[in-house]
Amino acid sequence: MKTTAPATPPRKLTFWTTTSLVVGNMIGSGIFLLPAALAVYGPISLVGWVFTASGAMLLALTFARLARMRSATGGPYAYSRAAYGEFTGFLIAWGYWIGLWCGNAAVAVAFAGYAGFFIAGAADDKALGLVLSLSAIWILTWVNIRSVYAAGRLQLATTVLKVLPLLFVAALGLFYHQPEHFAPFNASAQTSFNAVAACAALTLWAFLGLESATVPAGDVETPGKTIPRATVVGTAFTAVLYILVTSAVLGIVPRETLINSTAPLADATERAIGGGGALIAFSACVATLGTLNGFTLLSGQIPLSAARDRLFPRAFERLSQRGTPAFALVVSNGLASVLVAMNFSKALVDQFTFIILLATFTTLVPYLFCALAELLIRLHERQRGGHTDGVTGDRGMSFALIALAMLAFAYSMWAVYGAGRQIVFLGFLLLVAGVPVYVGLKWHAQGLGVSTHSANKRSSL
Repeated sequence: MKTTAPATPPRKLTFWTTTSLVVGNMIGSGIFLLPAALAVYGPISLVGWVFTASGAMLLALTFARLARMRSATGGPYAYSRAAYGEFTGFLIAWGYWIGLWCGNAAVAVAFAGYAGFFIAGAADDKALGLVLSLSAIWILTWVNIRSVYAAGRLQLATTVLKVLPLLFVAALGLFYHQPEHFAPFNASAQTSFNAVAACAALTLWAFLGLESATVPAGDVETPGKTIPRATVVGTAFTAVLYILVTSAVLGIVPRETLINSTAPLADATERAIGGGGALIAFSACVATLGTLNGFTLLSGQIPLSAARDRLFPRAFERLSQRGTPAFALVVSNGLASVLVAMNFSKALVDQFTFIILLATFTTLVPYLFCALAELLIRLHERQRGGHTDGVTGDRGMSFALIALAMLAFAYSMWAVYGAGRQIVFLGFLLLVAGVPVYVGLKWHAQGLGVSTHSANKRSSL
């Protein structure tokens, strides 16, 4: 099977567009609801944010180091395959890909809900909600098919549009902050340790996507430099923004009101300046569209990379004349559309929760494997007596490298544990469902060889 070569060399993603992919994929709908979910714990929730941000930075540093070693399209899949072998690489690609198009379905549903602020009935009319969700999916699929560069530019624009209102809310906290809202520090009935652990588990989901810059490595300018910088800068910026926004909302809105709020950021702006609800709703719509665009970009790159390694069907290698993985994008968002349509018989919130359960675990598993991937890659290189893909100097493993890997692994284990039994159970079923696919691919490849060999043997007789 031949792939279509691009008619002209595609333009590459720059540092800013790559950073916007990281920031845009992390800042989705979560930050617009999390302050209300954290209000029951009070200001101690900020400690939970700091704990989760520290773990996210460990993972960001891990992915940054891996990106310097191997600038290969596929990110977590490419690193896992290099470290653990092709079967593990396949499972990571399979699970991560499922997580992406399931996530696309969930984000599209969330977009329909936020659009209800501007379009009457969008959140309650199932038919209208379905039309809005599917329209968002396929408009952004078209953008990504046009070019990776166009998708990157759109990502940069939506990231700026979603970040500016959040910075505005953070700034309001400086002028309308009321110190009495920060007492008691731990408003829950739990111990401080348990309260921080619970808050850290809630805030974990807001950092999923920090690895996004590593996936389209083949379409990034000087990926060995750009991707590590974008990953670390994007994660650090997002972490600080999350903490500032949550602190502002806690300082402006009384805890008793915030606990029952369905739009905490809008409530904060209303109390501070007597308006701003429309601005926050618009920002939430842009946030979901930006995340959907970023996930769509990744959902084409992962199967493309795996197909080039003969770990996905060869059809996923097909490129458009613009050099984009058009077939993979259409299949991925076609599956997302089916999932949206199947679940629109449920209430909007129930539907969103069900779909996001499918996506969460398969996004966390790559973190677990990639945490120790560099140690294994360096070990393989040492056994071969060479350097690690352009990494010169000491081929050994320093204490700092081992400590970073083990801390990132420990945090990833905690993240998987904190995801809960239902998520781990459903995610495990999704992963093992890919084993027959892997066996089928290998059987097909080997079967062709056996058939040819048998035919030659028969002809010789």
